[in-house]
Amino acid sequence: MGKVRAAFVGMIMAECAQVGLIILSKQVMAQGMTNFIFIFYSNTIASLILLPTSFLVHRFQRPPITFSILCQFFLLGLLGFLAQAFGYAGINYSSPTLGTAMLNLIPGFTFILAVAFRMELLDWKSSSTLAKSLGTIVSITGAFIATLYKGPALLMGLSPSNSSQQPVSSQDSNWILGGLFLAADCVMASGFLILQASILKKYPAGLITVFFYTFFVAIQSGVTCLVVERDISAWSLEPMFRLLAVLYSGVMGSAFQVGVTTWCLHQTGPVFVSMFKPIGIVISVVVGVAILGDAFYLGSLVGATVIVLGFYSVLWGKSKDIEVKSLESRGKQTPLLKENSSEDI
Repeated sequence: MGKVRAAFVGMIMAECAQVGLIILSKQVMAQGMTNFIFIFYSNTIASLILLPTSFLVHRFQRPPITFSILCQFFLLGLLGFLAQAFGYAGINYSSPTLGTAMLNLIPGFTFILAVAFRMELLDWKSSSTLAKSLGTIVSITGAFIATLYKGPALLMGLSPSNSSQQPVSSQDSNWILGGLFLAADCVMASGFLILQASILKKYPAGLITVFFYTFFVAIQSGVTCLVVERDISAWSLEPMFRLLAVLYSGVMGSAFQVGVTTWCLHQTGPVFVSMFKPIGIVISVVVGVAILGDAFYLGSLVGATVIVLGFYSVLWGKSKDIEVKSLESRGKQTPLLKENSSEDI
């Protein structure tokens, strides 16, 4: 019971850390820092933190790093880099609320990719397959609603918003563009999860995997910045807010959040961890309205609600799969136990 309580508190803190990262990234990019430079700084800091930590944690059980594993780490970093680039661009064009809502699409897109790569088999007679398929369709429908329909403002910001000075048509087009970027982020994140699961089967040292991921993202984003960003002043960490945002993203957004989520996953399992994802929507709405001056629109409410319903449908289907596999493994073990007991008699 104590571990469950600790995991509950840990997941709340992890969700708060992620929402904080989303909000800070929007603010720092509004002040002129590009998403590529922000990604470079944050992943460089995270890799510097994880380098000693990961090798210390896995000092007794450290599998050998082969060239094949290193190539897979590089590909994992590439998917993560693209996910972060699309994600930050999407948040910059839309809002933290839409960003956190769209993250709940990841289980649905992961299911689609798993089916495409034949990692998941479809059995239309199975309730779990129907739940996952229907949940994926519902989630994508919710994403379309949240992206294409803004609707009237339900809650107005408590402080003046920067976006209110833009023409309405410009705001709407930016909102749609932001939604498309966020959808691309979810597709890349889903591919990242599938590849990560495959890597962890061959190389089970989780923190070392995360270190190489952040290390390669830092390299890839740095090279991209050198090609895309020619203005040296864009690398500046002044004013102080830029430096604080970068430090937060590296320490809290990457190292802390990944570490806490990994620990909670080990203690309670993936279903418990996944249940906390929709909490980020509530946190981002409160912070966005109260502090950033963002408005909360009807389209965001309807779309987020539909996405969350689809999210829990996919989650229920996955939990049924785990339950069935657990029963099957017990069923295979039972005859052996009976055989041994009869031999003893």
